[in-house]
Amino acid sequence: MRFLRLGSFSEERPHVLDDRGRLFDLSPVTDDVDAAFLAGDGVARTRAALAAGELAAVDDPADGTGSRVGAPIARPMAVLCIGQNYAAHAAESGSRPPDVPILFFKHPNTVVGPHDDVVIPRGAGQVDWEVELGVVIGRRASYLRSAEQALSHVAGYVLANDVSERSFQKEQSGGQWSKGKCAPTFNPVGPWLVPADEVADPQGLRLRSWVNGEPRQDSSTADMIFGVGEIVRHLSQYLTLEPGDLVITGTPEGVALSGRFPFLAPGDVVEMEIDGLGRQRSALKPA
Repeated sequence: MRFLRLGSFSEERPHVLDDRGRLFDLSPVTDDVDAAFLAGDGVARTRAALAAGELAAVDDPADGTGSRVGAPIARPMAVLCIGQNYAAHAAESGSRPPDVPILFFKHPNTVVGPHDDVVIPRGAGQVDWEVELGVVIGRRASYLRSAEQALSHVAGYVLANDVSERSFQKEQSGGQWSKGKCAPTFNPVGPWLVPADEVADPQGLRLRSWVNGEPRQDSSTADMIFGVGEIVRHLSQYLTLEPGDLVITGTPEGVALSGRFPFLAPGDVVEMEIDGLGRQRSALKPA
């Protein structure tokens, strides 16, 4: 089962794909795939509605060739990001692997659909790509005791691109990274939200990215320094995670910051995918 939202920007409607790939309108269950839906046993209610035949089938390919595919979750209240969570990426960034998770934030309006354009902000010259596993919180999480307990607070997983402007991040940061992370459209998400209980092992997923058809990243979430459960547990010691919050968990090596590849320019196309979480395609355009 996969959740997705179809329609023009800010007018998306909730849908669900069943295990046979059939698309259904989710409106009888919820107005949106949002905090209230996730906190209110929305996944279980959707399964029950599908089993009872209560949802109407929709004739739409749901693959970007029909209706616009929006981000699979409504705009989150918070987008929390983990930096340098793969040792090889830390090395290509010129840093040693962190001893504790590094936290920074993206503005919620960075979240767009998986096939939407990425807009290069004014003054930018070092726009970079980062394929990442996204974690969607399903229950309020505070002072969690263990990684195992933390995983029970996860609603599901998404594919995310943590687009970054490296000169803003490094040279104009004032000591924080978020200036290079927060331009609108800097977080294409989706196409789907896959429930947590349908992802056998979040630490066993292959991540890949391409620029203009050429391979860039190819790794596995097994190589994370801090796994999903530990990230959520750790964050809960410092803040309260709310249903619908999005946590993106770091990127593997193979980004432009390494010096091995050019930064992105208008007209470039970035594609990325994660096992079971779908594939996205974003074109770059100037502000």
